[in-house]
Amino acid sequence: MNSGWLWLGIGFLGQALFSARFIVQWLASERAKRSIVPKAFWFLSIAGGATLLAYAIYRRDPVFIAGQGAGLFIYARNLVLIRRESREVRQKKKASAPSA
Repeated sequence: MNSGWLWLGIGFLGQALFSARFIVQWLASERAKRSIVPKAFWFLSIAGGATLLAYAIYRRDPVFIAGQGAGLFIYARNLVLIRRESREVRQKKKASAPSA
């Protein structure tokens, strides 16, 4: 197998990961009976985006590279915001808990 076929497989893998995030979001929303974006959506966005970025770099496609590179920043930032919010909620719960 030559490297062209390997990179084509990497590109399809990235696209599959990237597309899976929509299925995860849809199923989570159906379960909750409202629109939500679970953490798995952002992790799949990063996995798919990073894989597609590697493929774009291999293809030397500047438009594809710019799009995936910018997306990775946004996906990572959302995970940082989610982590920060979770930490704040835990601290508030701890502070409001009765002392023993």
